[in-house]
Amino acid sequence: MSNSKRELYRDPKRGKIAGVCAGLSDYFNMELWLVRILVITAVLLSGGPLFVVAYVACWFILDTKPVTHTSNFVQQDEDPISVKFKVWQKGEPPRRALFDLKERLTRLDTRIQSMETYVTSSEFTVSREINKL
Repeated sequence: MSNSKRELYRDPKRGKIAGVCAGLSDYFNMELWLVRILVITAVLLSGGPLFVVAYVACWFILDTKPVTHTSNFVQQDEDPISVKFKVWQKGEPPRRALFDLKERLTRLDTRIQSMETYVTSSEFTVSREINKL
């Protein structure tokens, strides 16, 4: 868990209507399906208008989730692996997280081996000598 300040945003990419439930799921670190069930249950049990108005208000008030750009020089993985500790939390089960970590480490190992092969090759030595001229 990070100590960074969390902000409440809408996430229209993951949302069905406007992304309000997706934003709430990110903010409270809960599964998206659970947030949707809670909102629908609240609408049905309260008679509807209050939560529908609140949803529409959030739709207009909340900003959309900002897009993060990665540098061209540094290759970054798509999402950091987060492990869920409770059923309702968002994240991967521990076994799946370990499997994903193993896959990432295998890809990194393959990249390092290919770099090592290139650096120790005669092509690299010749190229380096030409660049020195």
